[in-house]
Amino acid sequence: MAVSRVKVWLKRSVFAGLGVAAVMGAYLGGLQLTGNFHTVIAGELYRSAQPSASAIESYAKQYGIKTVVNLRGENDKSSWYDKEVAVSEKLGIKHIDFSMLASRQLTPAEADRLLALLKDAPKPILIHCRSGADRTGLVSVLYSQQIAGISEDQAEKQLSIFYGHVGIPYLSAAYAMDKSWEKLERHYGLDGYARPAPITVSAADEAIPEKPAS
Repeated sequence: MAVSRVKVWLKRSVFAGLGVAAVMGAYLGGLQLTGNFHTVIAGELYRSAQPSASAIESYAKQYGIKTVVNLRGENDKSSWYDKEVAVSEKLGIKHIDFSMLASRQLTPAEADRLLALLKDAPKPILIHCRSGADRTGLVSVLYSQQIAGISEDQAEKQLSIFYGHVGIPYLSAAYAMDKSWEKLERHYGLDGYARPAPITVSAADEAIPEKPAS
């Protein structure tokens, strides 16, 4: 009797798991079908999966996009890249390439350079990668917290399953984006970390020693 109950429980658990997986798969698939386009900060920052030329035109018309930031890096051998650059030039939109990989951690130096580009870029900005989930998610967190001054807890929601990001240690290559943010929290003095003091050089250190008499 007990064995029979265990079998029934296991069967129900399997069906429930399959149901959850099916719903999640449908949700993630739907994100890609709609271009995974979302507002990060209205009138300032938007995010998406790889946009077509027509999608860029539509976003420019509806949201006034002034800059497109491509997180896939320069790729002039691919038609998607050529079309993206061409439509940006046609519409007078600034186009910025910044190469990232969802499976490789972003270094503090790279994050600083990217933030400088985003800070100076004409607004509103559209940032995108291939799926609009992982690289775009991390950059949305960075912009929201470091440039827009949004609270850390609120900014971190940009890197979540809601946008298609699956960050599971040892199972998901995109977990590198979560690890990146953990290290950047320390770099920017967040989450209880003290921001590292800049290295200073004293006047004595800067002085050039006199050449000994020969």
